[in-house]
Amino acid sequence: MSDIFREVDEDIRRDKLVSFWQRYGGAVVASAVLIVVGTAGYVGWKHWRTGQMEERTAVLSTALSKIRPEQNAAPVDTKAGADALAQAAQQLGGGHATIARLYEAGLRARDGQRDQAIALYDSLAGDSEATPLLRDLALLMSIQLQVDTGDIAALQGRLAPLLATGNAWRASAAELAGLLAIRSGDNARAAELFRGLAEDADAPQGVRARATELAAFYAAPK
Repeated sequence: MSDIFREVDEDIRRDKLVSFWQRYGGAVVASAVLIVVGTAGYVGWKHWRTGQMEERTAVLSTALSKIRPEQNAAPVDTKAGADALAQAAQQLGGGHATIARLYEAGLRARDGQRDQAIALYDSLAGDSEATPLLRDLALLMSIQLQVDTGDIAALQGRLAPLLATGNAWRASAAELAGLLAIRSGDNARAAELFRGLAEDADAPQGVRARATELAAFYAAPK
């Protein structure tokens, strides 16, 4: 009988995880573009004094205009926007090219082109010319797209550097680490990670709210 109850308990927990992703997963993936917006100013400022700054900014701005919906306009064509950004990236260099490729990857993910998005993120994560901040962001987003289906051990290994104290993406990385722990069946580790996030005053409010809910669930007596 204990085996039956254990199987039921695991089914409930799997259903809880599915419910979590149905509630939050799409928003997290779609937020890739919004995250890049927050870092674009930093990269732009750092490269402001380069000779081709204005020209590169104009090229990037033109490409981005294709994914900027106008009032009462039709929905954004994500594929056309991604294609425009891919073309723009070929004309650009430095931080502008990185931003264009990050936007493109986010749009590919939103358009259902998951494998292409992962390939783009992985390419950026290994690009020595990109800033560490954006390389880490690309790595985070690649793992995000694979967290429900990818090899758990491999993803945990890739995620480890992002969990270091002081990393800009540590909170989001810890959330992904918790989800990977759930997939591996290590509910105690998942509860520990989510509890730490819930108590982390530096973590974004949305992350803390989700962590609080998940920490309570996975810490519940079995």
